[in-house]
Amino acid sequence: MADPVKTHWHTVKSSQVRDELAAPVAGLSSAEVEQRLAVHGRNELQTKGRDPWYLVFLRQFRSPMILFLLLAAVITMLLQEWFDTIVILFTLTLNAIIGFWQERKADSDVRALQQLNTTEATVVRAEGTERIDAAVLVPGDTVKLESGDKVPADLRLVDANGLQIDESMLTGESLPSSKRDTLVAANTPMGDRVNMCFSGTLVVSGRATALVVATGTNTELGEISELVQGDGAKTPLEILTDRLEKFIGGAVIGIASLLFIASILIGTAVSEAFRTTVALIVSAMPEALPIVLSVAMGVGVSRMAKHNAVVRKLQSVETLGSTTIIGSDKTGTLTVNRMTVEQLWTPDGNVHSFDKSGVAPAAGSSSATATPSPLTDLQRSALRTGALANEAAHKPGDEDDTDALFGDAVDVAMASVAVQAGALSEAERSSQAVAEMPYEPELAYSQAVYLEGDEYVLHVKGAPETIAGFCEFLATADGAVPFDRRTVDRANAEMADQGLRVIATASATLDAADFEALRGRSLPQPRGLTLTGLQGMMDPPRPGVQQAIADCRSAGIHVMMITGDHPATAHAIGKRLGLAGGLEPLTGAQMSELGDLELIDRLRRTSVAARMSPQDKLRIVKVLQGVDQTVAITGDGVNDAPALKAASIGVAMGESGTDVARESADVVLTDDNFVTIVEAVRQGRVTFASIRKATFFLLSNAIAALLAVAVNTFTDLPLIFLPAMLLLMNVVTNGIQDIALSFEKGEGDELTQRPRPKSEGVLDGTMWLRTAITGIWMGVGTLIVYRLAHSSGLPIEHARTLALITMVMFNFFQVFNARSERQSLFTLNPFGNPLLLISAIVALVLQWGATVWPVSANLIGLHPLSFNEWMFCTAVGATVLVLVEIDKFIRRRLAARSL
Repeated sequence: MADPVKTHWHTVKSSQVRDELAAPVAGLSSAEVEQRLAVHGRNELQTKGRDPWYLVFLRQFRSPMILFLLLAAVITMLLQEWFDTIVILFTLTLNAIIGFWQERKADSDVRALQQLNTTEATVVRAEGTERIDAAVLVPGDTVKLESGDKVPADLRLVDANGLQIDESMLTGESLPSSKRDTLVAANTPMGDRVNMCFSGTLVVSGRATALVVATGTNTELGEISELVQGDGAKTPLEILTDRLEKFIGGAVIGIASLLFIASILIGTAVSEAFRTTVALIVSAMPEALPIVLSVAMGVGVSRMAKHNAVVRKLQSVETLGSTTIIGSDKTGTLTVNRMTVEQLWTPDGNVHSFDKSGVAPAAGSSSATATPSPLTDLQRSALRTGALANEAAHKPGDEDDTDALFGDAVDVAMASVAVQAGALSEAERSSQAVAEMPYEPELAYSQAVYLEGDEYVLHVKGAPETIAGFCEFLATADGAVPFDRRTVDRANAEMADQGLRVIATASATLDAADFEALRGRSLPQPRGLTLTGLQGMMDPPRPGVQQAIADCRSAGIHVMMITGDHPATAHAIGKRLGLAGGLEPLTGAQMSELGDLELIDRLRRTSVAARMSPQDKLRIVKVLQGVDQTVAITGDGVNDAPALKAASIGVAMGESGTDVARESADVVLTDDNFVTIVEAVRQGRVTFASIRKATFFLLSNAIAALLAVAVNTFTDLPLIFLPAMLLLMNVVTNGIQDIALSFEKGEGDELTQRPRPKSEGVLDGTMWLRTAITGIWMGVGTLIVYRLAHSSGLPIEHARTLALITMVMFNFFQVFNARSERQSLFTLNPFGNPLLLISAIVALVLQWGATVWPVSANLIGLHPLSFNEWMFCTAVGATVLVLVEIDKFIRRRLAARSL
């Protein structure tokens, strides 16, 4: 038997395929099936199982900051500083729980979306024809297909009768593909291999007999599934935070080491120098940063969930906000994946537009006049013919729902529009024809005869050029006039230029005697018809997508359509949606002839890529990422899965999307709406802004504490802060307020800002400078207060408490500075973030409680302060507010002058 993996089955005759696969006409025997199952395995795809809960939990401890904190916990344990150890471990555990809960919840949500039905197949075996589980099919099996079946494996057709397959999940084409036993060239794209049926696609109409040529991972579907196995790349936020955490950890440990050596050299006891070093590490390490990152992204996840987006990984929330390019599939993502009649032309020159897409309908012909509702008798007659020469049928139990029709996409569109427009009733549409001939791709038309009153009426629809050959008259409001081919061709061309698929309708009244003579015989080729109209249809854009793309453009994001559909169709949809780019669509065949540099240049000048295979989409993602673009890919089909996996962030459709696409994605849209992405982009930018603000707050405080401890070491004063004091401030005070910053709702201009440069860190140059200036200011202010307290003869516990509360008050005002990067604090609603206001007050109360409660005061080394001392610390702390307001004012003035 030939190797089913390597043979190009579409290039050889079906009889040769049968010989190569050793497939008897009567079917394989049970013994032969068992042997082939042992060789080829079950007809199933290998999917990645759910990670054990403990691995998900341990993944939360991978970041450099977490590792540094674990080291700090070990050191404090060795020093028997149990309180410090407990606080650090509590911080680590809380962060891990937040990340673990979100990751498991998102995974469960996505798995709940998966379809759990088992595919069955009708197979011819030596023992007879039976319906079996498709998983036990083997190469060489003979399979029967009929309307409604899911193709169970890759098949080579032996015989086909009116077979049409919906291959949109693989190719992105919205129209079914007509199949027949005809040889095609070896280099024919998958979507044009008319003699092949591919696993996972759907039989729309017709029936066929075919041979199984590939199963499981050897199918086209299996090859795509293999491309998406393995872990995806790190998100931009993961890269930035890893870099920031390594920088912080390295800087803190480096400075601490130098401080330890310097302390020894100036004569400090080793034990005291070590204790000072530990205090320095604890003070400068922002323990709350991992929690803040998790909470900020968790808040983003919750907000996105309210807008029908399930986020599978926390870090993916921010990635959409930093996206520079969105590459979207067309069918089912930008469009509704349902053919819809949009225009009706009638021979009197009128064009009626049906607006069902939510965007402005395509303009009518230059010679036509827009026809308002209600429909004319002539228009109603054209729609009626399209609905009667039609094989669309209702799904069982949905007989009254015109949206529940199934069958050929063109038939469904024409039947639906006729019933919804009132051209005929559902009962009339469902009535039995007295004679009919289904649509055959080779003939390009269908026809049916109905008894209407006491007359037999023939209704015909099909390709305009075919139907025109059968017509002798044109229908007008004043009666039939001689057929004018030029008028019809012009109307057809104008519709086709708009990307519409055009179907002509025609009818004729038959002589009763002639029709009776045809009973029991096939309908002959029609003649003497009267053309009633042309119907233009397409798979229309989803409602709101046009505005969503415009919003993305305002946000500095380039939207591209990357589809497997025909270039003309893709170009027409691109024009409807306002996609930028003056060039014709880039095709997969053209792309194969371009090097990477040439491809990048072409992608910069076009926004539509058509006839793309999964490998082509994957290449586009990788070359764009190679020039530092942050690429988001959206899609719903199996053909989108490799690109979804490789992209900086993959966004899959949850309702109509395939399991492979959902498993490959980072975000799943439960409403299948591209418009949701715009809100996700905004929320991603809000999330990053929250992280940036929180990082500014934490790092400025860390610099202040680091400076205070380090400078104090080289003075004659005792240690300014004990480790427990710094932990109390970092976790109880900073941590609570920092977490509250995660709930900021944004400044309102997120979608007018350009995407953040990839080279830019969590903090940009402005924020780094502000962080350094305020950090130094707070550190120096705290040292001055400590020096004054010690000089006045206060006990060491009292002096340390004054220094600590001064630092706490600096933090109190600094957290409100962090609410906005550019706007003055005094222009913001003070109750805009009630959680922050409450947490700041609660943090002060907790600090006050820690100083007055004897148990905590003795444990941490604190001393109660008087009212005047609290007011003094508050006045000193408020100076950082003045400093930042001056900085914001200067920057606003400079920005205004540059306009």
